Amino acid sequence: MTSNPDASNPDLVTIDVPTHWYNLAAELDEPIPPHLHPGTKEPVGPDDLAALFPAGLIAQEVTDEVYVEIPEPVREIYKQWRPSPLFRARNLEKALNTKARIYVKYEGVSPVGSHKTNSAVAQAYYNAIDGVKKLTTETGAGQWGSALSYAGAQFDLDVEVWQVRASYDSKPYRGYLIRTYGGTLHPSPSDLTESGRAMLAKDPNTTGSLGMAVSEAVEVAAQNDDTRYALGSVLNHVVLHQSVIGQEAVDQLYAVEPGGADVVFGCAGGGSNLAGLSFPFLREKIHGRSNPRVVAAEPSACPSITQGEYRYDHGDVAGLTPLLKMHTLGMDFVPDPIHAGGLRYHGMAPALSHTVELGLVDGVAIDQHDAFEAGILFARTQGIVPAPESTHAIAACIQHVKDSDDDQVVVIGLSGHGQLDLPAYAEFLDGKF
Repeated sequence: MTSNPDASNPDLVTIDVPTHWYNLAAELDEPIPPHLHPGTKEPVGPDDLAALFPAGLIAQEVTDEVYVEIPEPVREIYKQWRPSPLFRARNLEKALNTKARIYVKYEGVSPVGSHKTNSAVAQAYYNAIDGVKKLTTETGAGQWGSALSYAGAQFDLDVEVWQVRASYDSKPYRGYLIRTYGGTLHPSPSDLTESGRAMLAKDPNTTGSLGMAVSEAVEVAAQNDDTRYALGSVLNHVVLHQSVIGQEAVDQLYAVEPGGADVVFGCAGGGSNLAGLSFPFLREKIHGRSNPRVVAAEPSACPSITQGEYRYDHGDVAGLTPLLKMHTLGMDFVPDPIHAGGLRYHGMAPALSHTVELGLVDGVAIDQHDAFEAGILFARTQGIVPAPESTHAIAACIQHVKDSDDDQVVVIGLSGHGQLDLPAYAEFLDGKF
């Protein structure tokens, strides 16, 4: 529900925190292909997922409901930072000398500084009510690991995190944050798991990948009855939780732009951020209320949408997870150790991949240098240092408005801040890439 804009600041709109998550899949004429059992190749059922996920999340993975009620304990925690701001980036518009009106949906106001908390809190809640004592997970840049550690602290759950080696080494402050919230942290691959030891035997100097870290976390969860696995992106229930972003953004934007958005930009690694932002905008498109174009900005070093194949693949290196129909570079793909660690995943969320195949979402690959150049411009004009992942969306937007002189409404999903990523910015400023 939207209220009147603040008269003293017409760029900011006050709205209520959503009461329900939005499920775009339930409104598509063509259903998302089902996940398949890695052994039988048959569609997975609830029993197949019970070793990894609690009942509430399994139900959400396959729900055909358009709206799923947000439990009140989750919504109360959301209220600590939601609704997140949607603001007009007037100084960026001026610097670009564009007729476009650029709005930014900013998720960096969450406790851990990124959108990941939206799903972490929900996943911790459903595990806690099922009597789970411990969660295992993977993390790239560290946003998801810190978000789940924070959420675990809210519901008295232990959290064990495997972080991609490249990010573990280059982003120590994320590790400090994970430990501060009570999480236990390991670099991946590690010698603590059978899958990790196998990866190290194959390449002792590997920089790691999210697929490797997933294998380690899944292995530990599957071997312990009181432990479950939590995934920070890709799966349908994660996409569902992130829909609070886009639902807020749609209402906030209509209050100041009755015609809605013309173009929506978000960064895409596993897909939850972009899907969470864009799916409610696609809802508006489906129901004829507006006609936005959605653009997924991915790194050129890990271009699953623009260069990957749309097929069934595992979500991890060891082949422990269900087979997912998605855009993929292959489960064994190890991307270069770019600074946007949260975008170094070989596959894209099945729900988002499906919308790409339906022609509802376009992909664009962004070079790391161009991404950080855009991040610097945004920081100097708007004052917020964007997360390296988010700079890809900003760069895609800048490229778009430079190529088009139209009077249009553009929305950027700023998935988090980059205050803990300043060493990466320093490398860019020092000309190292």
